[in-house]
Amino acid sequence: MLDLHVMAEFSRTHCVSICAFLVPATLVATMATMIFTALRHPQARVWQAAGVAGFFAFIMILHVATWLSIGVVMAPTYILLGLASSCLLTNLVMIVLQRRLALNM
Repeated sequence: MLDLHVMAEFSRTHCVSICAFLVPATLVATMATMIFTALRHPQARVWQAAGVAGFFAFIMILHVATWLSIGVVMAPTYILLGLASSCLLTNLVMIVLQRRLALNM
């Protein structure tokens, strides 16, 4: 069975390495979504890039939630939460924009 306490401890113990992977991965995947939308790639490719970026951003939100759950209220927690939230919002906007661009063709 999945033990959330063990997973949260793992997340907090390996915070630097998790963030060192998730921050660039989220930014690169979000940038890929933006580029695919700007270059008018097929809808499936935009959705795929947005899905990967959304997955990374959601994992980062869960990682930050483990810190907030134990009361760590510092600038990095809010910066990472803001980064993940803005990446999720950007990917959603890119999907909507791509649909509008496809309708205008």
